[in-house]
Amino acid sequence: MLLSRLLPDRRFPALSLFPGQRSVHEAQCSSQTHAPQASILFDKFHVLRHLEEALGKVRKSEYARLRGQDRRFIKGQTYTLLSHRANLTLDGQRALRTLLQANKRLHTTYLLTEASRQFWDYQTEGWARRFFEHWRDALKWQHLKPYQQFAAMIERHWDGIAAYCHPESKVALGFVEGLNNKIRVLQRRAYGLRDEEHLRLKVLTCMLPEL
Repeated sequence: MLLSRLLPDRRFPALSLFPGQRSVHEAQCSSQTHAPQASILFDKFHVLRHLEEALGKVRKSEYARLRGQDRRFIKGQTYTLLSHRANLTLDGQRALRTLLQANKRLHTTYLLTEASRQFWDYQTEGWARRFFEHWRDALKWQHLKPYQQFAAMIERHWDGIAAYCHPESKVALGFVEGLNNKIRVLQRRAYGLRDEEHLRLKVLTCMLPEL
């Protein structure tokens, strides 16, 4: 793995991966082989994207289930449902309140989504686990398949997600994303680099401050 050669003496606090992607298992195996000093950390915002997609699926299923005037509260309210209440305008807050009063199923999913944000505030894995289990138990009898699938994904990738609770993992993953983008650009400009050492030097050079 190139990262282990870029900074061979430094312990990497995290690797940013996208849970659910097909290559996630291969990436985990590769990191354990080539960079055993690295811990696996799933990007918080990528995890939240899966939750937002689950909410979107419930919204679409409710829109398809309803007919006539009952649909008017749901149509065009994707942004309203996905936004923090504090970030909404007064009109947005009124639209959200009307929507939640009109549709019990979306009200439940909205409350579950808002409650899940508390997970990222915990500083220990034990408390985070306790919160997740209570949150998952709240899904029982709700018949919310997209949310059940999301909870199953969290369970499958628990170690990489719970690692976010550790103080040493509270790092900005923008550097990792930025470095990955730089490497892809370098490879694209060169139409592929077969010499890993040459690529390593290219990456190190692109990060040097301008003279």
